[in-house]
Amino acid sequence: MVSIIAGEKGKGKTKILLEKANEAVSKANGSVIYLDKSSKHMYELNNKIRLINVSEFPIMSADGFIGFISGLISSDHDIEAIFLDSFLKLAVLEGADITSAIDRIETLGEKYGITFVISVSADASNLPENAKKNVTVAL
Repeated sequence: MVSIIAGEKGKGKTKILLEKANEAVSKANGSVIYLDKSSKHMYELNNKIRLINVSEFPIMSADGFIGFISGLISSDHDIEAIFLDSFLKLAVLEGADITSAIDRIETLGEKYGITFVISVSADASNLPENAKKNVTVAL
């Protein structure tokens, strides 16, 4: 399952994402992972959530990012949820079409029973059709 929090930069998406992550870990039996572009939010997350600073890894393309997520999944079979803050930046998709990346993440979620919660710095109305159906919060 993919859930998208959409809104222009500075609208409060990260705050909602942090709240959802902390709520998810309180109910989770498995692992919860939070991917971000820095470690800035480390102290706002429950200490049971694994925070990964993606900028520490040499991800140069959307394919590389999907490979990174696949590696996380293959190394931990207990992942229940993955939270992606600043998705366009993490996935190297700023200014690009996100259709394929959303489809691939959706496929991974279905195959491995993982919920993905993604924050996207874009107005919900500007997202491709496959992403619009997943928007749960539009700011």
